This record gives sequence, C-alpha cells and structure tokens, in this order.
Amino acid sequence: MQVDWLHIAPLPTITLPSQPPEATVARDRGPESALAETEIEALLEMLLPHRHRHAPEHTAEDAVLDLPHVRQHLDDQFIAPGRAFYSPLGGMCLLRRAKRGNAMTGVLASQQIDALIASGAIRADLPFVEGQVQPASLDLRLGPVAYRVRASFLAGQGRRVADRIADFEMHRIDLAQGAVLEKGCVYLVPLMESIALPDDIQAIANAKSSTGRLDLLTRVICDGGVEFDRIAPGYDGPLYAEICPRSFSVLVRPGMRLNQIRFRKGRSVLTDTELTALHATDTLVGGGPAVIDEGLGFSVDLMPGAGGLVGYRARPHTGVIDLDRIGAYDPRDYWDELRADNGQLILDPGAFYILVSREAVHIPPGYAAEMAPYLAMVGEFRVHYAGFFDPGFGHAAAGGAGARGVLEVRCHEAPFVLEHGQIVGRLVYERMSEVPRQLYGAGIASNYQGQGLKLSKHFRSA
Repeated sequence: MQVDWLHIAPLPTITLPSQPPEATVARDRGPESALAETEIEALLEMLLPHRHRHAPEHTAEDAVLDLPHVRQHLDDQFIAPGRAFYSPLGGMCLLRRAKRGNAMTGVLASQQIDALIASGAIRADLPFVEGQVQPASLDLRLGPVAYRVRASFLAGQGRRVADRIADFEMHRIDLAQGAVLEKGCVYLVPLMESIALPDDIQAIANAKSSTGRLDLLTRVICDGGVEFDRIAPGYDGPLYAEICPRSFSVLVRPGMRLNQIRFRKGRSVLTDTELTALHATDTLVGGGPAVIDEGLGFSVDLMPGAGGLVGYRARPHTGVIDLDRIGAYDPRDYWDELRADNGQLILDPGAFYILVSREAVHIPPGYAAEMAPYLAMVGEFRVHYAGFFDPGFGHAAAGGAGARGVLEVRCHEAPFVLEHGQIVGRLVYERMSEVPRQLYGAGIASNYQGQGLKLSKHFRSA
C-alpha cells in the first residue's frame, strides 16, 4: 500500500455548521482518489481498531469513522501509514486518499525490506533464504569465518572494523564444518549481509529471541560505528556480529541467524500521550493496569503457577549447545528450576535467569515494539538481550491472545531481591511505515506466539 498522507472529509449527508465547509475541513486538501477496500481495512485496523464498518450507503471504497474517536488518535499527529488530519465538524467522516506527498515515516515492513533488497540497498554474499525477511526486520547470517579477539570494541569514527580486527585478533576460525564458540570469550564474525542505506533510513539491530534466551551477548558493529546495534543513515559497508557466549558454549555454522536488523525512516516512537490513546482503544497489556512513562512499563511475575515454577537459572557447568538442533536438549542438563512461594527471588551476582512478565503483551498490526535498554535506576540487573517485538505479537488475528514477554535477566555486582509485580523495564512502541503483509505468528515460522514462561527452541518442552 502506498498512502503518503490522508485527510478526512465530511460525509455529504452531514448537516454542516454555518461557516463554509472549506474553513472546517482538514487542511492540505488535494485531488482525491478513493481507497481500495484492502487499503481501507489495513488503515482502520491500524488506526482505529474499534470503528464503524462500511456504511450501507457508501461503496466498499469508502471508510466511515466516528469523528470524536478519530480525534483522540489523530490530533494533527503523524499517524502511520499516512499523515492524517481531522475536521472539527463532529459526527461521521469519510476517509479518502489525498494527494501524494513525501514518503511516510516509521519502521519499514517486510514488503519494504524486500524493496530494499531488490534495489541493492541490502546485499548478501549468498541468495536470501525463505523466512529471512520477518514482518518488521531482516535476519542476519553468519559468514564463513570468525575471529577470536582480545576484547570487545567499536570501530570509531573514520575507522574500519577490518583494521581493528588486525589490532585485536588472537586467531581465525573456519566455521565451514562448524566450530565451538567458548563461554566467556569474544568473537567477531563478518556477516553475509551488507547495506547501502539511503540518507533518510537508519538501521537498528538486536539479538533474536532464541539467541538472547541462551545468554548469547551478540551485537552488530559497522565501519565508523560509535554505538553497538546502531547504523547511521547513508551507511554503505559491511556488517559484523560480535558474539560473547555468557552461560553456554555454542556450536555455530555459516548461515546461522543470531541477529536481526530493523530499518526506520524518520521519527516513529509513540509519545506517552499517543501510547495512552492506543492502549485505550486496543489494549496493549493484560494482567494489570498499564504503566506508561516513556514507554509501556512491564513487571515480573513471581507468583507460582502450576507446580510452583517461576523461572529458570542457567547451570554453571554444561555441555555445548548446537544452535541447529531444535528441541534436542533436556532442560535439566542446562537449567535449574526456580520456585518462589513468597513472591520473591534473590538474584545471584553473575547468574543468568529466564523469567516472565506479569503482563500479556499485544503488538497491533500497525506497530512494532522494542524492549528499552537496561537503566541503572531499575536495579542491579540487566533485562532482555533480545528486544524486538514484531507486529502481530500476541495479536488475536495472528494466533495470539496477548503473549507474556520472556525476560532474560543477568544480575550484576550485588545480590538483588526481585519481587512479584516489580517494574523491570519498558516497552517502546513505534509506528510501522506500512502494515506488514504477514504478521508475527500468522502462517510464518514464529516460535514464541502465545508464549508464557518458555526456554529457547533448542530445549524439549518440560
């Protein structure tokens, strides 16, 4: 769908106030064309989940909206997938496509990522594979070699990663037949994908869910980079994955996908006001009241369910995990089960935990979300290595009914008491530039739709 900005015009059947209609109708009107029915449905699903359906006196190419409800959401803000305005007329309004303007801002959807691939803005050493493009991200693949390095590093302004590897390399590892990355060591792997970003698109990387649940600290770096997992607009060059196994040694091969990357155009993060309005119409969390403060707060669930289980703690001395083996490992060989009868859990320094959020999370189709980075004022622990939530996560139409967020928790220097319902982080929502053609969990390989407390896909179900 290519809708750049929208305007809302009054239905002809509405009795207008005494002032001229053109003085009250939305600004920036231009030559109009009717929206296709599929476009209307996608827009309404995103903007107004609780809306009037097509009125019988209008064609399927028209959308009828309740204006007071519209006003709560639009209010002259940028709303994906188009710039939308409202009229102060009251009553019902007709939504139609307005003249084309600048391309819309937001997180790029799967079909837009496909377009970047087709244009050569995203390149790869080998052909892209099925399932590599996700609803709002692209999986990145390991290349054929890895470098054991003395320490983690960033390239720094004006410097190339390849030159820094020469400074820090201990030895080179051929991954072709599989190789073990040892716990506690730092490795750098050139990725198969490289990018040539347009000047108005930036990229953000993160670990995939299964990667984070294995306590694999993996981050993307690039030439000239001064931050992990952040790639500036206009960047043209290679990408590298820094991998540091923390709890388990892992066996890796070329083509494995440990990281994912999102592409963003312009400002897309919802303000607290916008997030509150979205939550009012399309409940974003269940299991407790919404705490909205620079994002949607989430808390930890330490009230035991069936069997009293509240989480898992990684065992200190375990075998190697082959990342290609799905459902192959007995959890008892790698994890200690945790029970907390009193709603409290003392985190041990240096230990890694898998816990679960108290809230059931919902990501509507027109939005994506990211777990905000650990903040020092939250406590002596880090939450969530893998922070991307795709459109449709926990969404009923995509096979979910709210899905609780699995928390990857590592305690730092001092023992720390975690209590049931304690806020441990926040979920930052962003608008999509377009609604993805396919949502998380809707017929694609989505391992964690409808999840509760769950280990990575490599372990057998308890």
